[in-house]
Amino acid sequence: MVFKFFVSTTPSTLPLSIVIPVYNEELNLPTLFARLYPVLDALGRRYEVIFTNDGSHDRSIALLKAQHAARPDVTRVIDFNANYGQHMAIMAAFERVRGDVIITLDADLQNPPEEIPKLLEQIAAGHDYVGGYRLNRQDSLFRTYASKIINFVREKTTSIEMTDQGCMLRAYSRQVIDAIVRSGAINTFIPALAYSFASNPAEVGVKHEERHAGVSNYSFYMLIRLNFDLITGFSLAPLQYFTMFAGLCSAGSFVLVLVLAYMRIFLHDDTNGVFTLFGILFFLLSVTMVGIGLIGEYVGRTYQVVRARQRYFVKEILEAKE
Repeated sequence: MVFKFFVSTTPSTLPLSIVIPVYNEELNLPTLFARLYPVLDALGRRYEVIFTNDGSHDRSIALLKAQHAARPDVTRVIDFNANYGQHMAIMAAFERVRGDVIITLDADLQNPPEEIPKLLEQIAAGHDYVGGYRLNRQDSLFRTYASKIINFVREKTTSIEMTDQGCMLRAYSRQVIDAIVRSGAINTFIPALAYSFASNPAEVGVKHEERHAGVSNYSFYMLIRLNFDLITGFSLAPLQYFTMFAGLCSAGSFVLVLVLAYMRIFLHDDTNGVFTLFGILFFLLSVTMVGIGLIGEYVGRTYQVVRARQRYFVKEILEAKE
């Protein structure tokens, strides 16, 4: 069957694209297929599912090829030659989607496919971007509280309003997706970028399940990098906060130097003076190093954009021809 969308002006029947990045998910894919396709078939609308294999080292690509062979009319597979990260995997699919409504979903089944209709209801109600937030999270206490802290920092440093920035289950209108693709963003956090382009965003609570199998592909370091991208990509607040902090430190250090000088010259008290000055010096050096690192983060982002290097390489695309 040739995959082709029909044209409709009814939001509840708009063509639908499901975007799923895949990295070493061979244990989860069979269950994902078994649960996802019945949900989509029951919607009574045209749809496509785009899987991006992000350089998996296991049998993920073999399972994706088998699924394409079984459902070639609605299944498309983008196969990267290497691992470029979840962001690039999603962007590659965004650049090729055919639907007017696009939903992103993780392959680990922590976001149940059965929750997709909730997001579609919000799109049908007129929202152009719908973010999911996880109800009764099944993550460890560390990840849960770390997420809360990160959400707090993002709320205070950017204008992006999201209850749960770590939830992958989200719906986008085609206009928002086109704006994301045109932006040419390299390391920008996609949900935040979508929020900045949306004119009528909304959020909806979705169920959260334990990971069906395997372990999370997001290390603590990757989570830190993700949030660096989010904060530095949407705000200059870190630089401004650092400038104010550095100014206060400099003023305080100057006052302390005056106090020590007064004590030495007029009170002839040089007790611990040298060690105090060393302490001040080391503190100011540490502040300087933090500032250099922060500035380097922004300069590095600029460098990545200016060099205009190819962001990813697609080895193969499996899809039915239009």
